[in-house]
Amino acid sequence: MKKKLLVFLFLGFVYNLFAQRIDPLLTKDYENQQIWVDSIINNMTLDEKIGQLFMVQAYSNLDKNHEDFITEMIKKYHVGNLIFMQGTPAKQVELNNRYQAISKLPLMIGFDGEWGLDMRLKNTYRFPWNMTLGAIKNDSLVKQFGKHIGEHCKRLGIHINFAPVVDINVNPDNPIIGNRSFGENKHNVTQKAIAFTQGMQSQGVLANAKHFPGHGDTAADSHHTLPVLNFDIARLDSIELYPYKKLFDKGVASVMTAHLSIPSLESDSRLPTSLSKNVTTDLLQHKLGFNGLIITDGLNMKGATNYATSAEIDLAAIQAGNDLLLIPQDVPATVNLIKKAIKLKTLSTQRIDISVRKILKAKYWAGLNNYKPIKTENLQQDLNKPADELLHRKLIKNSLTVIKNRKADIPVSNLEKRNIAYVKLGDASGNHFVKMMRNYTKINVVSDKNLDGLLKKLKPYNLVIIGFHKSNAHPWKSYKFKDKDLVWLQEIAREKRVILDVFASPYSLLQVKTFANIEGLIVSYQNSKLAQEISAQLIFGAFKANGKLPVSIKNFFPEGSGLLTTNLSRFEYTIPEAANVSSEKLKKIDSIANVILKEKMAPGFQIFIARNGKVLLKESYGYHTEKKIRRVRDSDLYDLASLTKILASLPLIMKAEEEKKMSLNTRLKDILPSFKKSNKAAVSVKQILSHYGRLKAWIPFYKSTQDSITGENLSEFYNTKKSGKYTIKVAKNLYLNKNYKDSIYKYIKEVDQRERAGYKYSDLGYYIFKKIIENKYEKPLHKLVDEEFYQSLGANRTTYLPLQKFSKREIVPTEKDDYYRNQLLHGYVHDMGAAMLGGVGGHAGLFANANDVGKIMQMYLQKGFYGGKRYLKTKTVEKFNKRYYSNKKVRRGLGFDKPQLNERVKATCGCVSDESFGHSGFTGTYAWADPKSGLVYVFLSNRVYPTMENRGLIKSNMRTEIQQIIQNAIID
Repeated sequence: MKKKLLVFLFLGFVYNLFAQRIDPLLTKDYENQQIWVDSIINNMTLDEKIGQLFMVQAYSNLDKNHEDFITEMIKKYHVGNLIFMQGTPAKQVELNNRYQAISKLPLMIGFDGEWGLDMRLKNTYRFPWNMTLGAIKNDSLVKQFGKHIGEHCKRLGIHINFAPVVDINVNPDNPIIGNRSFGENKHNVTQKAIAFTQGMQSQGVLANAKHFPGHGDTAADSHHTLPVLNFDIARLDSIELYPYKKLFDKGVASVMTAHLSIPSLESDSRLPTSLSKNVTTDLLQHKLGFNGLIITDGLNMKGATNYATSAEIDLAAIQAGNDLLLIPQDVPATVNLIKKAIKLKTLSTQRIDISVRKILKAKYWAGLNNYKPIKTENLQQDLNKPADELLHRKLIKNSLTVIKNRKADIPVSNLEKRNIAYVKLGDASGNHFVKMMRNYTKINVVSDKNLDGLLKKLKPYNLVIIGFHKSNAHPWKSYKFKDKDLVWLQEIAREKRVILDVFASPYSLLQVKTFANIEGLIVSYQNSKLAQEISAQLIFGAFKANGKLPVSIKNFFPEGSGLLTTNLSRFEYTIPEAANVSSEKLKKIDSIANVILKEKMAPGFQIFIARNGKVLLKESYGYHTEKKIRRVRDSDLYDLASLTKILASLPLIMKAEEEKKMSLNTRLKDILPSFKKSNKAAVSVKQILSHYGRLKAWIPFYKSTQDSITGENLSEFYNTKKSGKYTIKVAKNLYLNKNYKDSIYKYIKEVDQRERAGYKYSDLGYYIFKKIIENKYEKPLHKLVDEEFYQSLGANRTTYLPLQKFSKREIVPTEKDDYYRNQLLHGYVHDMGAAMLGGVGGHAGLFANANDVGKIMQMYLQKGFYGGKRYLKTKTVEKFNKRYYSNKKVRRGLGFDKPQLNERVKATCGCVSDESFGHSGFTGTYAWADPKSGLVYVFLSNRVYPTMENRGLIKSNMRTEIQQIIQNAIID
């Protein structure tokens, strides 16, 4: 006892240093504040004063009986404060305005929104939990988080939000704090709490530090019982009280007292700390010098209600030194008991006045001296702004924590060498995780009811990504592995190369006995849609990992663990505002899309937009055909037509030029011996790529294989079955004589050149380039480009001959051909010449989805670099993205189309820079990149459906109209 007294005396001396702390409730115009408070309190009756001590529970999802009850509380008992619970924002605003209108004094509205309004209200924004935020190094992001929550509260008429939780969660078994804590490190918790407080209070919303004196090292939930903390005063001062002292210096407006039993502070083991004068008055106010508002934890919690009757508890709380009674259970009885205590002189009116003055000061601080009803217009939009999601994404991005990366598998590189499987553990969905990973490469979901069956199915894979997914409903949901999951995890890791991504509390890892066989380990903290999507992007190198573990995992990973990873310059999938583009302005694309569909310019299409490496829009519209049976999906493949030139032939030409297999000035006769004596012998590579080589636009080769009168395909050229003679598959059940390929090149070689020099867009040069490339590399064009570019780019949905890799359901039909193949072209190239080459042309034949086209265009935009790999030299890309015959009025670069030089031509919207480049395709495709704005825009459609006579898309310039909208949406 003597030792305890000495400790108290010592701490008393230390605490005296803090006893004269600032009053956090004082405003800058404190003189006016004082006048306002005096004018009110001097005219209040005792009943009115007592009424100010209550903060009653109000719901916006209950019936009229409840609303009548609240009305009675305000009118009859002068209740001065409400805490809104479950419901909807619209109904809360309605009730808020109604209750304020009937109250003699403005009501202070409270709310319990630790991670945002979503904690209580439907259709509102949910930010990450504190444990997730505890992993973030940059405290300014947490300050922004507090600011956004403050904005939401202010918009809804909330004046005090019961946050932040400042409990230091040093007990992993804590059943009620856990994810609600910033972690186990007192310094990290404190800094995060300060940042949150400053952000929220900057918006005129009172913060509330809870749960005093510290609920972080309990193994019981005070909602159900009275937790006991058997720590001495020195330990409490060092850990639990640490953040409060720092927060008081920074002006936190209020504190919530917890229902705990702490023998070293209160000798009565039955008396909760919230009702203890030793704790609330002596420690909190006198020794720690806190001058702000003191509020009890909910008085409906078992940690308090087991002590005495509701009224006796309320009276004890006031006598202990609390100012506000949160969720009192019996207001009438409490009023009577307080009056009785005043008569008995166990409570003074002066004591009541102290609390009432503080409450009124808080109301003035929150702006209630100039109360105005809450506006109902645009409420939902104001509570769910793009800026909120933008911040949410930043918070998650900066929290993701890599704590093991033994073989540097994070981020995943060298996609051409990877065969990746995903295995789900846990009892919640990982669908968003898988869907996002598939934006980067092929991911196969592998599952089985039995472990042996699963391991057998995993044999072909050289990397297994395991997602552990648990419920994200609320932070105290179970995060633990089942025994079966733990066994499966270890067995998979024993046999395969593994990355484990934990979408749950880091405490779940305490169950894992060994991490020896797990190569990569990521903690993503929560299983939200955004956490899954953003963590998938981290795995594939869209950005670096920055998070630090906010709690320790036994001796394996100490608190603060966190490895940095590499940014591979792959796409990041996000929202427009992340790249300074207005999502509101981009909505105009939807109106254009509706016109395209309504006017039947195309049955469906895909649009892809990226800026500065960030994908802002990846949307699919309409159906595969006019029958409207299958909707277009982001993964579906379109016939790219002439985009093949810049997406297949051109990168190989650029590679060949780098490797000195040809130069821009090389003439055909020098690289293609068969052309030595032709009229094209002196045409250079540069001229062909610039469409300045006097080549004819195209040759309808197929017509020479048809009856000139009937248009029927001649049997000497075609057969319905494949045989030794008929080997070139032109379409379903249609095979061309294998010798006809030679005839095509003979036609090209011998056909007359155009008489006039000058610009003329031509396909013929790319027939020639195909032959040159295949000769130089001794490999078919489609295999060469796939091996050199597509596989490592993760463009696994870009291919020639798509029916060899994909089902028809994944390929959009192109045209009902009634002039040559006489069938629906579904998975077969639309271009007749490319079809006669077996589906692989230098000018046409490529199929892809918009996402993959975007990757290739981004590689060009990044001067030949993407996904951690350099495909082309910077100077090569620059060399090809240049006009060489602009003085001859040729707008083309080398292979790339460039912006129009003639205003009558509509190659672009006319709004892009001269540095920009791209191409368009006959089937209704378009791809454009602009180094100046950082934009990549892809439009894929089957506008030639049902026939190529459908020219509405071209005549209306819809593709470039969309390009203009994108440009206008930039808000730099």
